[in-house]
Amino acid sequence: MQEKYALFFILALLAEILGTLSGFGSSILFVPLASLFLDFKLVLGITAVFHVFSNLSKLILFQKNIEKNIAIRLGIPAVIFVFLGALLIDYIPQEETEILINAAILIMALYLVFKGGKSIAQTRTNLYIGGGISGFLAGLVGTGGAIRGLVLSAFNLEKEIFIATSAMIDMGVDSTRAMVYVFNGYFKLEHLILIPFLIIISFLGTYIGKIMVKKIPEKAFHYLVISIIVLVSLFQIGSYFYTHLIR
Repeated sequence: MQEKYALFFILALLAEILGTLSGFGSSILFVPLASLFLDFKLVLGITAVFHVFSNLSKLILFQKNIEKNIAIRLGIPAVIFVFLGALLIDYIPQEETEILINAAILIMALYLVFKGGKSIAQTRTNLYIGGGISGFLAGLVGTGGAIRGLVLSAFNLEKEIFIATSAMIDMGVDSTRAMVYVFNGYFKLEHLILIPFLIIISFLGTYIGKIMVKKIPEKAFHYLVISIIVLVSLFQIGSYFYTHLIR
């Protein structure tokens, strides 16, 4: 068990660094990896609590760069629908849902690559829809950052603004789902000992990520966001088929 948690912390740090670099949080990277060796509901509970500190660290380090109008329009529906998604975990097949979602996200991300990131219109309606979908998926399968990242990438925000705005939205989403997960027993008293480590990892990973972000050109940053989404979607799909068809 100790080896599992040691690997958990290493993955959490790497995911936090990459999550900061990509701008949409570490859950899209961390949840599929941690789920390979820990119970999925435990991963959801710990990740949600971890992300509260992760988002707090980003808000502290990038606080002057929040695009408030986008954060409100994308964030409010996300918070509303994350509650619904978290409540439905026990009623919707997880693996089948994840594979369909990742296939759809992969298609959307590839479409953005070939269309130069212009396929999502910069409208309030798309912000509301994107927020609702990303929140619902965050509650249901543990990560909605890919959808939020795709929507935000269409607005061509500067990289620091992108990261800070995404963190502000994610703070509301993760705080809400963390309460639901704790209430449902996904994060138990025995896991409280992990909190000091999660706080250290979240701030350290965000700080390292911030240093690296400064070295990335603006144009390259937007392609980095989409590239990570594509790679994680492929990993999720590959893991599903390996588990169910090869093993």
